[in-house]
Amino acid sequence: MSYTLLRPLLFKMDPEQAHDMTLSLLHKAHRARALGLVYGQSVQPTTCMGLQFSNPVGLAAGLDKNGDYIDALAELGFGFIEVGTVTPKPQLGNEKPRLFRIKQADAIINRMGFNNQGVDYLLDNVKRCKYKGNIGINIGKNALTPVEQAADDYVYCLERVYPHASYITVNISSPNTKNLRDLQSGDALTQLLDTIKNRHNQLATEYGFYVPLVLKVAPDLEPAQVDYIAKQLLDFEIDGLIATNTTLSRIGVEDLKDGDQMGGLSGRPVSYISTQILQQFADQLEDKVALIGVGGIDSGEKAVKKIQAGADMVQLYTGLIYRGPGLVQSCIQAIGGYYDAMDS
Repeated sequence: MSYTLLRPLLFKMDPEQAHDMTLSLLHKAHRARALGLVYGQSVQPTTCMGLQFSNPVGLAAGLDKNGDYIDALAELGFGFIEVGTVTPKPQLGNEKPRLFRIKQADAIINRMGFNNQGVDYLLDNVKRCKYKGNIGINIGKNALTPVEQAADDYVYCLERVYPHASYITVNISSPNTKNLRDLQSGDALTQLLDTIKNRHNQLATEYGFYVPLVLKVAPDLEPAQVDYIAKQLLDFEIDGLIATNTTLSRIGVEDLKDGDQMGGLSGRPVSYISTQILQQFADQLEDKVALIGVGGIDSGEKAVKKIQAGADMVQLYTGLIYRGPGLVQSCIQAIGGYYDAMDS
């Protein structure tokens, strides 16, 4: 109810300012100990990548890039929280405006460009937070780092976040960093995963514990690319796959205001394509790699569709903006109901 009343005011504001204000209000409500009384904690125990989750509904990377709001967001009932994308050095991201609502389609186009305060700032927040659930840390490369040297940035972040992350996501699928998606194909992907996985194995030995490694891909993949990425995931023993990031497609928004803005499209229009890619990976991987479904989840029914397509867990982002925090509980309950029906 509170969000229903607040949303019209937020939607009159610049989208990026509204984003910042919403997180600030959430933080204040958390400090006032008001959130838990409203949303509580739903339990739908899930095991994935060797980790125990209170429920299979998580927060996608991008909403809390710097880990400033982990404790407040956790009170909304998420089973896990992914922060980032974080880069070795702080960077401002792309020029504003860079975030656009397309309300008629319950969609957003963003070209943020990995704006963040850098990996060390994020880690300070992760170390300070009181949240005891699983925290994924999503890592990327700085915009000024040539794509040929991208592995250096990923390894730099990997080394720093390893002892503090429940799992680590390698983001090679944002459309808003020049040439980043080139890393999803051919020798570039093989060489990147080879470098990252070698260092990952060394870190597991050095620290004496294993932190799962996850890859995040785009929805704009041809079947041959899906086949190749799936093979690489198996060959390099990558633990999980997040499908998917935002799309470059404009199907569903092409005739709407701001539908032609540059950047990645998220929300309801990406639901079908992201679920199709998820299904293709599920068919290829045959339960050998954990799958996290994200993209266009704005109802419990949409969350269940990701599970039916092969996802072990799901993540939310744009749906929260249009449906509010109650979406978390709706998805948890819908997935729980689906599993109960399957067992009966």
